[in-house]
Amino acid sequence: MDLYRVQDEVIEPAALHEVVLADSDGAVTTFAGTVRDNTKGRGTSFLVYDAYKEMAEKKLKEIGDELKDKWEINSVGILHRVGQLEIREISVLIAISSPHRKASLEACHYAIDRLKETVPVWKKEVWSDGGEAWIEGDISAPQKTEA
Repeated sequence: MDLYRVQDEVIEPAALHEVVLADSDGAVTTFAGTVRDNTKGRGTSFLVYDAYKEMAEKKLKEIGDELKDKWEINSVGILHRVGQLEIREISVLIAISSPHRKASLEACHYAIDRLKETVPVWKKEVWSDGGEAWIEGDISAPQKTEA
């Protein structure tokens, strides 16, 4: 079964695993994005996520449909949390089931990259020095430099 949801509640990995797992599956690949205690060396107190929920859930489903077109997978679950998240809490969880591991592994990697590119979810960093800022884009992506 597929599941695409933006939620305020704590994300439970085992529950999503059970949602996507079928008797015909030989693999379930999961990715959990968590709140870390720093960004590029600057101490983080917590993060705040906001989203255009209806559009975000529509985009999550589009990603799931895209995955099913590209790989032999059975089910996709993508959950994204909104609100204030503390260090170590899960902000995003992706679970993909498939008959064989390679398809679910590749699809999971692709899914988080597409989510970062296309889903209307915004993140505010609140730093331990009192500063804060809304962060745009994927800070782990290679930075483009002008020639």
